[in-house]
Amino acid sequence: MRDDGPSTRIAPITLDDVEGFHAALDSVARERRFLASFEAPPLEAAQVFVEANLREGNPHFVAHEGGRIVGWCDIKRSGRPVHAHCGVMGMGVVADRRGAGIGRALLGATLAAARAAGLLRVDLDVRAANTPAIALYERMGFRHEGRKVAAYNVDGAFDDLLVMGLVWPEGAAG
Repeated sequence: MRDDGPSTRIAPITLDDVEGFHAALDSVARERRFLASFEAPPLEAAQVFVEANLREGNPHFVAHEGGRIVGWCDIKRSGRPVHAHCGVMGMGVVADRRGAGIGRALLGATLAAARAAGLLRVDLDVRAANTPAIALYERMGFRHEGRKVAAYNVDGAFDDLLVMGLVWPEGAAG
């Protein structure tokens, strides 16, 4: 893997990172190819999301490069008692920094923090056309658990949604 870009630092998100996180989220959303929204929510909503993750101990990491945030990965723990061992993951990397290993580094750090925080299962949804992300998730241990046919409609083009999950051995039924 070749990376001629600036040095990347993966770190837990802080309140100082909210604007950069919001900008990266908005950049990826506006591509209309990967996320379930076409733009980031208002900055205030991003602030509330980050504050909640920090307060609740939800793993949330960002990739810093050259004074900007170029990616994020977060796992929001379920609020229901019977699902307290589970979390739902979201992530993204800005277009000009994909293919440099940033997604893998973010996902690795976030999964390690999730496991250390006692999560036993992580769920995610991904568009079927997003083959690079699917390959990354598979390499990191996620398994295919379902498919929702024609779940996405972007400008009249339909795509399936793949449901994937990662269960650490101590969370598996036996």
